Amino acid sequence: MQNQPVAGASVAFTTPQDVPGWKRWLVYSPLARIVIFAALIFGFVFIIRTVMVSIGWLAKTAPPLHNALATLSMQLLPALIAYVVLVKLIERRRMSELSLRSVPTFGAGGLLLGIVLFSSAVGILWLVGSYHVTGTDPSVDWLPEVLVAGLGAGIGEEIMFRGGLFRIVEEGLGTWWALAISALFFGAAHAFNPGATLWSSAAIAIEAGILFGLLYHLTRSLWACVGLHAAWNTMQGTFYGIPVSGMKAHGWLVSYRTGPDWLSGGSFGAEASVVALLLCSVVSVVLATIALRRGSIVPMRRSR
Repeated sequence: MQNQPVAGASVAFTTPQDVPGWKRWLVYSPLARIVIFAALIFGFVFIIRTVMVSIGWLAKTAPPLHNALATLSMQLLPALIAYVVLVKLIERRRMSELSLRSVPTFGAGGLLLGIVLFSSAVGILWLVGSYHVTGTDPSVDWLPEVLVAGLGAGIGEEIMFRGGLFRIVEEGLGTWWALAISALFFGAAHAFNPGATLWSSAAIAIEAGILFGLLYHLTRSLWACVGLHAAWNTMQGTFYGIPVSGMKAHGWLVSYRTGPDWLSGGSFGAEASVVALLLCSVVSVVLATIALRRGSIVPMRRSR
């Protein structure tokens, strides 16, 4: 199936012209594909969780690495399998956004951007007297956190929120609505984490939801978003010792933060800090400017 260029932008999927009306709405429409994708994810989560429980990897007495692998499986496999089914069986196209050829370029670029961006946020917090280091812990068990917060969250969440939600909404409602809707859902998905507040959810939606959406829009590669997401979480928890979205972290640097929550991020972590919000917003503005100059913004379907 060939993609059709739309107003200077390319979308991954367009509905075939020769399908009956009922199939156009119940199978190929953006809403239908989102519902199908979500249903597939929930089904595969149930199956994989059942398997993990049956082999004892989710038990409290299981080794930390087994717990991490079980969590990684539930984060990664349902989203990946559901996405393959969606793309290969329903959209029937190449899954170019997850092409392994993009890993050395877009994936590595995303990793570098994540390292620089979060390190810049921590550097500013240190300069203003909010971030403090008391020592190092070379014996920290970093592998479980890298698997769960880095790979699991990075790949699983990017497939769901950028590959699924953002991409499909963009095809129907255009880029701006896709950014708003996917960012809103991304922030809401973190609303029930430990230490979460209305402010932390809004910060996640703005600094990460919009940034990741624009990064995917410009690169059309999920690996760029995965790299940024994984590097952000890994640097935050495993290296700098800061809670990741409210989840306690034991990093190579033993640290603590002081000051008001709006500055330090509080118990939720530095991503709820106004510093991270402003830094990511600046990058988002740069990416949006590039998209506007390229003319790649996808308009609403009725205005095409």
